[in-house]
Amino acid sequence: MIILGLTGSIGMGKSATAQLFRDEGVPVYDADAAVHELYGKGGAAVAPVEAAFPGVAVDGAIDRLRLRERVLNDAEAMKRLESIVHPLAGKAQHDFRQEAREAGAPFVVIDIPLLYETGGWQLCDYVVVVSAPADVQRERVLSRPDMTPETFVSILARQVPDAEKRARADFVISTGHGFEFARDHVRAIIALMNRKEEEARS
Repeated sequence: MIILGLTGSIGMGKSATAQLFRDEGVPVYDADAAVHELYGKGGAAVAPVEAAFPGVAVDGAIDRLRLRERVLNDAEAMKRLESIVHPLAGKAQHDFRQEAREAGAPFVVIDIPLLYETGGWQLCDYVVVVSAPADVQRERVLSRPDMTPETFVSILARQVPDAEKRARADFVISTGHGFEFARDHVRAIIALMNRKEEEARS
């Protein structure tokens, strides 16, 4: 089974591109959704994160805005948070891959925002980077609720630059021309992955 990593900087259209793969019937692991579950009521990360950052849990779930305020510009705090969350998210991803393999999926997409930053790319056979022009990215991000230009800059500072991501990728999907344009790229990649998996089996 081929592992296809999917990543892209904030505001590039990665989540929408992941949905394009889902629309074509490809199993997609969503790292953000896994973390939401870990932070939600009864989630495995709630108690250890609250212990590390007292006051970020509200009604039995992690308040992501409070947590972001505590860790965003503090490298040490971010490292502490990642040491709690990454192993839990890693188990969720392992379980997803195992289920897909048992179901006979020829390939899966692993959607991870910080794929290069966390070393997750090393677990992938190929990497797709989703990209868009900087002005499109900025407009998308600043239209989000609770987002400020300062927060945007802080988030970008933690991410591998888009140009470097594109240089390291096996495939680049541009969302700057709209998602129907991106859908054609997704379908071409799916056809190629299915062909590669068939070749590997023969």
